[in-house]
Amino acid sequence: MTTDRATRINEDVTREATFGSLPVLRSERVWNFTDFTWVNIGLAIATWAFLVGGSTAALVGFQKGLAAMIIGNAISVAVMLLASVVSSQRYGVEQYTILRSVFGVGGVAVLAFTVVLFTEMGWSALLGVMFGRAATQVSNQVLGTAIGPNALLVTLLALVAIAAAWAILAKGPLTMRFLNRVVAPGLAVLTIGMIVLLVARTSWPELLAAPPLDPFPDETLNFALAVEFNLGVGLSWWPVMGSLARLTDRPRSALWPGYIGLFGATIVAQVVGMAAALTLGDSDPTVWMIPLGGPWLGVLALVFIAFANLTSLTSIVYSTCLALRQAGGNLLNRIRWEWLTGAFFLLPAIISFWPSLLYDGFLVFVTWSGAFLAAICGTVIADYFVLRGQRLDLRGLYEPGPASPYHFTGGFNLAGLASTALGAVTYVTLYNPQTLATQPAFNVLTASIPAIVVSGLVHLGLSHVLNKSQGGYAAVRPAAVRTTAEES
Repeated sequence: MTTDRATRINEDVTREATFGSLPVLRSERVWNFTDFTWVNIGLAIATWAFLVGGSTAALVGFQKGLAAMIIGNAISVAVMLLASVVSSQRYGVEQYTILRSVFGVGGVAVLAFTVVLFTEMGWSALLGVMFGRAATQVSNQVLGTAIGPNALLVTLLALVAIAAAWAILAKGPLTMRFLNRVVAPGLAVLTIGMIVLLVARTSWPELLAAPPLDPFPDETLNFALAVEFNLGVGLSWWPVMGSLARLTDRPRSALWPGYIGLFGATIVAQVVGMAAALTLGDSDPTVWMIPLGGPWLGVLALVFIAFANLTSLTSIVYSTCLALRQAGGNLLNRIRWEWLTGAFFLLPAIISFWPSLLYDGFLVFVTWSGAFLAAICGTVIADYFVLRGQRLDLRGLYEPGPASPYHFTGGFNLAGLASTALGAVTYVTLYNPQTLATQPAFNVLTASIPAIVVSGLVHLGLSHVLNKSQGGYAAVRPAAVRTTAEES
């Protein structure tokens, strides 16, 4: 009886560590270097990577597009990893619990239920619609149907994708790991195959000479917009990466696979999308895959890409729901994991009834997300690396109310929230994603980089003024840090 009870307790603790906010011990970490590399490749080579390449082709030609992709993703992925993966992997704690040290419990709730929630719901809806469009293109080719990109069947298939992702997600990271081990290698082979087809179909001079699809008159502005767009794409990984990285067995299993997948694999897939869009005249990958690969190879590619979106969907929602659970306190902690994730999918399911909503506004959606995520990343990096020297009081992250050194002012770190707000204002001042209005400095600096710098510097200054006697900056318990490092 005692043994059974102990087993049940261990299972409850393991489940809470996996689906809740408790620290994950080394013995509970299920992903090694190879596993996490495939997870990130599976995330990177989803249909949206090809769509990003096609959207870049709307602004610039191949050479400038390649430069914009490399510059934008190299900078933003590095910033994103520093602001999410490093601390979560070290302490085995999902990133939204760690963010209590930056924004306070109340501040994390504000960010989780605004920026993070709506950003990730938008991506989830987009992936579902992509699944639906890919599946209907297969039907059009194989069965001779004539289903349009915004037909009701696209919505119904998007709902099928959402339901499948929910079923996978309910099983947890081990099922996600198995799915990525199957899908990610296939995606890598598929992408290489597309490169071969593009090389065989189009000569190098033709590709270099192909004009952008829908540029603005100012070439300098076009390139700056392309770089900013790709900066936003790299930063868009921030809401999910920390919570995934805590499941890796060592630091090198978290950081380098993140860069290999989210920079390297992303660039390859985006280049394929850009080259196909420039030569075939359409930025939507569900449209150009059959003309590129021919009837059967194109259909196979669409089928594989459709299912690849499930890997991205599950990873996104896993991390986001962890954030919502810890931000919602006791109210959401009492809700079963299956019901919480199901509730998350409600809004993406509703958005799926308007398939063109996010497709037509893809660039605007990504850059609006980047405005806030850039500012958040700047604040987090300044706090964790400069003010705290990568040292956190693990116990303090979980202590309630004023007992926690991270309680700040009524649960809100005013310095962190203000610096993030000012970073976002800096972004919108330089570049307004809605109106596309820009300042001259945007052509040189972009908007994300100034937002990161401003939010970081402002946080350093305000913290010295507002948090002299609070926030745990002066005294971190060394014993807690050593114990955490040993256990992790």
